[in-house]
Amino acid sequence: MNKFGKLAVLAACVTPGLAMAQINIGHVLGSSEADIRSALEAQGYTISEVETEQDEIEIYAFLNGKTYEIEVSPETGAVIAIELDDDEGDS
Repeated sequence: MNKFGKLAVLAACVTPGLAMAQINIGHVLGSSEADIRSALEAQGYTISEVETEQDEIEIYAFLNGKTYEIEVSPETGAVIAIELDDDEGDS
C-alpha cells in the first residue's frame, strides 16, 4: 500500500471518532470565550451563541443534529452542566 493509501485508511478510521466526539461534565475547555469555542469546535461542535454571566459561561452548540446547552465555570474552565435541547415535542 502506498503512502496515500495508508493516509486514506487512517482518515477513514479517525473521522468517525471525530463525529462522535462529546464532552462531559468536568472536561476543562478554558475560561475565555475564545478558548471554549476552540475546544468545542475541535471536537466537532458548531457554536451558535455564547452568553457570559457572573457565575457561568453558557454555550449553545450543535453536534450530530442535536442542540446542547453547555455551562462552563469561568473560574476553572470546567464544564459544570450539559443539557440536551429536545425540541421534537414542539409543533
